[in-house]
Amino acid sequence: MIFSMKRQILLRALTLVTSASALILTSCTTTETRIKERPAAYAALSPSDQALVQQGQVREGMSQDAVYIAWGPPSYRLPGRNRGHVVETWIYDATAAGPYPGPFFYGARYGYGLGYGSYGGRRGRFGYRHSYYDPFYDPFFYNSANIVRYPERTVSFQNGRAIAFQLLPSPRFY
Repeated sequence: MIFSMKRQILLRALTLVTSASALILTSCTTTETRIKERPAAYAALSPSDQALVQQGQVREGMSQDAVYIAWGPPSYRLPGRNRGHVVETWIYDATAAGPYPGPFFYGARYGYGLGYGSYGGRRGRFGYRHSYYDPFYDPFFYNSANIVRYPERTVSFQNGRAIAFQLLPSPRFY
């Protein structure tokens, strides 16, 4: 019992460290570093657009450089068409972690599977079920966090200018 609790705590800590390191590695650029990366593009913006970019906001009509400085590099760049014109859409991904949808119950009484850690078995002489150990059942796997990657925001460009953008909701965990 104590060993299983220590293992569960260790796995959750490992998941947390992995998530934190992934966040640090993917978010290495900030608005300030992107301004230093493209100083000419930032200087060419109007004062109101410079204020929006520093706050990480975009508006329709902004250039691709201004959106890049505000939001950073996109996860995906998708070509497309809108009313006969060529459009490029940038998609920005994010990740969210939630509880694993469980607990999962196994066995005939739950409608599927065999049994916790068993291969079924047969009823013995006194009505008890004889079961066999399942080496593939790992209860710690089912207690791990569920990490989901989802599109967080999009912006579409036509002729190098933003024509539309969306801020999408994060997924819900039940």
